[in-house]
Amino acid sequence: MVRDAAATLAATLDSVCDFGEVVVYDNGSQDDTLSIAARYANVSIYKGEFRGFGPTRNSAAALARNDWIFSLDADEVVDAALAASLSGLALDKPGVTYAVERRNYLLGKRVRHGGWGSQWLTRLYNRATHRFTAAAVHEKLELKPGEQPVRLAGVLRHTAMRDAGDFLVKMHRYTMLKAGESSRTYPPVVIFLKAFWAFSRAYFLRLGILDGWRGLLISVSEANGVFYKYMVIYSKRKQS
Repeated sequence: MVRDAAATLAATLDSVCDFGEVVVYDNGSQDDTLSIAARYANVSIYKGEFRGFGPTRNSAAALARNDWIFSLDADEVVDAALAASLSGLALDKPGVTYAVERRNYLLGKRVRHGGWGSQWLTRLYNRATHRFTAAAVHEKLELKPGEQPVRLAGVLRHTAMRDAGDFLVKMHRYTMLKAGESSRTYPPVVIFLKAFWAFSRAYFLRLGILDGWRGLLISVSEANGVFYKYMVIYSKRKQS
């Protein structure tokens, strides 16, 4: 699932060049994303609309030739150890899911705090038994009660942002998606307090302060996202 990912896509596709098939599902790129993807013999390119992260992931998975799906973003890179783990799997039990460790990097350096530390994400699954939730943002693979994914060795390296301006672009996109999913309205003073709490939680409780200016950037972005999400809902209600 990609859109205007020319800056990171080549590194992503290089890391999975030994995969038999890679589905690139494009949502309207205006940069060199498609020409970069076309360079790889194992890549199949499809175009479609973006219907939220969860539904779009499921649409992309449905296009693959195989039932086993490894879901990967265009700003993530599979390291050698993870590639070896993936290639060594028998994949003979459709009901089993697999989780990978994702490490987040911001502007050239790994971030360890502020809610951006290592994350274990369930990304390898059989589409006949599992699928992603329908959430527009922060989607995840639906697991059955009591089901625990198998953890794989190796790391997924996530280049979260290329520059500080990316925060503004992604914040706007995510804010509008989140606002579309929520119907709760709060008065402005409560919205301000919620934003302040989001900053305090990321910067102090989750120790974003230990990541220096990167932690400050993350924490302010968290606060802005909360503020604008609820202000968008509030302003729409007031106009109606």
